[in-house]
Amino acid sequence: MTAPNKPPHGRGASANPTNRFERLSCEPDPDCAEEDAPLPRTQFFKDSTQSIIARNDSPDVGFSASINSYRGCEHGCIYCYARPNHEYLGFSAGLDFESKIMVKERAPELLRKELSSKRWKPQVIAMSGVTDCYQPAERKFRLTRGCLEVLLEFRNPVGIVTKNHLVTRDIDLLSELAKFDAVAVAVSITTLDEKLRKNMEPRTSPPQRRLEAIRMLAEAGVPVGVMTAPIIPGLNEHEMPAILDAAAKAGARFAGCVPVRLPYGVAALFEKWLDEHYPGSKEKILNRIRDMRGGKLNDPNFGSRFRGSGIWAEQIVTLHEAGCKKAGIKNDFPGLTAKHFRRPGEQLMLF
Repeated sequence: MTAPNKPPHGRGASANPTNRFERLSCEPDPDCAEEDAPLPRTQFFKDSTQSIIARNDSPDVGFSASINSYRGCEHGCIYCYARPNHEYLGFSAGLDFESKIMVKERAPELLRKELSSKRWKPQVIAMSGVTDCYQPAERKFRLTRGCLEVLLEFRNPVGIVTKNHLVTRDIDLLSELAKFDAVAVAVSITTLDEKLRKNMEPRTSPPQRRLEAIRMLAEAGVPVGVMTAPIIPGLNEHEMPAILDAAAKAGARFAGCVPVRLPYGVAALFEKWLDEHYPGSKEKILNRIRDMRGGKLNDPNFGSRFRGSGIWAEQIVTLHEAGCKKAGIKNDFPGLTAKHFRRPGEQLMLF
């Protein structure tokens, strides 16, 4: 465990809080801290999972099947609701989540096997349901591209959410999927303020690069929209109209927003982050989050966890709707279909 005063350069969290499942933990002596200690370097670990399509039955999520080729995310977004998942692996939700990445090296192979099975009912598969499928590790491992190649081979529809310009690398595959109404991409933009982006989402693409990604996808005929998520009242909600306007001018056809939620250890990490970067606004921000979450920093309940409640949640919805109207975003959500699904070689077997 490390406990610097501020996050190491390029990291969102500044420490590794105790894993809630572990009874033992190490507490470093602050008087013995090494000022010149090396930064935590990203480590990759082989994930030997035997399946790749995950299922969920949440009424809040618009999909029931998803793919996550990576566990942990080097983007380092301080608010990330996926951080606590790393605790199931024996890691911490803090720096470990950003620097210890589990890699499912067989993801494309497993996907082909599962789509080939007669048990697979063709449907939309979400990528980035938990961690970003275009995080920096994708440049090295290319698992997202490998999975897209399989999805195109089967013409199985896919929805993607990302904060990384790297998605444009795969425009060749995405544009082919678009011909079968089998893809939609949402680029997540939380701020146009580069300083805030560096503090809050240190290894994501800068805002202008994300807008460029929207433009490139739109020009290639790929249905693309913008996600202003998460919205943090008192920190970035005032930027929503400008984000929506910029995204619309770049070619975004649809838009969505989700208020911040801070499950388990993410709440403490976020509070510490506010101390480090925005101490003067800390209580205002936390109080507004509590107002949206029934007096707490997180609401885990189906039906409300993605919407929040109260005046600040209502204001976010109103601001988003007004921003979309002014920007000319008609929320033209693409109608993805699985009617073109095929299993390669299946027709040849008839002869």
